[in-house]
Amino acid sequence: MGYRLTNEQMNNVWNELKNVYDIYAPKCYAGGGRFSDTDSIRYGKVESIDEVVFDKKSEYSAKELISPNAETLFYFSEDHVNVGGENIEKKKDILILLRSCDLHAIKRFDQIYLGQGPADFYYERLRKKLKFMVMGCTTSFDNCFCVDTETNKIDTYDMSIDKRGEEFFIDCKLEQFEDVLKSVGTEVADATPSFVTETKTRVNIPESVPTSIIKNELWDQYDSRCIACGRCNFVCPTCTCFTMQDIFYTDNGKAGERRRVAASCMVDGYSDVAGGGSYRKKNGERMRYKVLHKISDYKKRTGETMCVGCGRCDDICPEYISYSNCINILSEACKEVAGNE
Repeated sequence: MGYRLTNEQMNNVWNELKNVYDIYAPKCYAGGGRFSDTDSIRYGKVESIDEVVFDKKSEYSAKELISPNAETLFYFSEDHVNVGGENIEKKKDILILLRSCDLHAIKRFDQIYLGQGPADFYYERLRKKLKFMVMGCTTSFDNCFCVDTETNKIDTYDMSIDKRGEEFFIDCKLEQFEDVLKSVGTEVADATPSFVTETKTRVNIPESVPTSIIKNELWDQYDSRCIACGRCNFVCPTCTCFTMQDIFYTDNGKAGERRRVAASCMVDGYSDVAGGGSYRKKNGERMRYKVLHKISDYKKRTGETMCVGCGRCDDICPEYISYSNCINILSEACKEVAGNE
């Protein structure tokens, strides 16, 4: 059972939701784009449904909220350690509006931070406070290929919202808001969110990758094309790599904080090891590592690709390198190698 609401009714429900949650969604930051006189669509706290951008893809994913670029783990002095963000338990829970592909990305985060050995304390603490409202997609955006990664549909949401014309359709799995929706909206038989069934961009993900592909010359083109800026990693909703950074407040180094800072496998220094060695010095080698990890290595362990097909890496690259095209080139190379064996 779902509910149909007008804009005014939706804002009434929104006010009820705000009593329980801090709500975050894609919103427009006027003049905040990467180029002059352009806007930026990214996540921020919203006070009404009118602030939510439904018809454009956010430049960054909800990863900004759950895994910030810099996070203080703890503060320290000579005789005391204070865990960072201890007051998080006192704050409201968080409701995040996001697309199907981005909720699939949260599943990857759960697998990495909670499903591989001991749970990550900082992620687990925040994860318990998160609820998700899936935004319906009637058509795909530029560079999206979620159908081919099988992330275009999902049903493990807490709520969903579909904007159809001037009306909103809500599917709610949170019992605490059923009465509010019944009193405000009109019950409808089906309010499941719209899901994309076809995308303009298509990728052919290889079923298996031969070991010999590691030395294939297809990676050489990225030695000169890629500038190792790491933007693709920072906009990717499933990249989780980080490094540690200590900040000292005093000259003697006995007071300060330790931060977890986002890292990029495409940036120089990521694969450096003790003694001055480096596993991947060339940009093509880093591209190979990233691509194979996203569509092959992770899939061997979990049965699904790490990439969720959002296309943000293609959108953000200053050198116009297409990740989706790279996958297709790899797929053709795999077929050629298999045919020669």
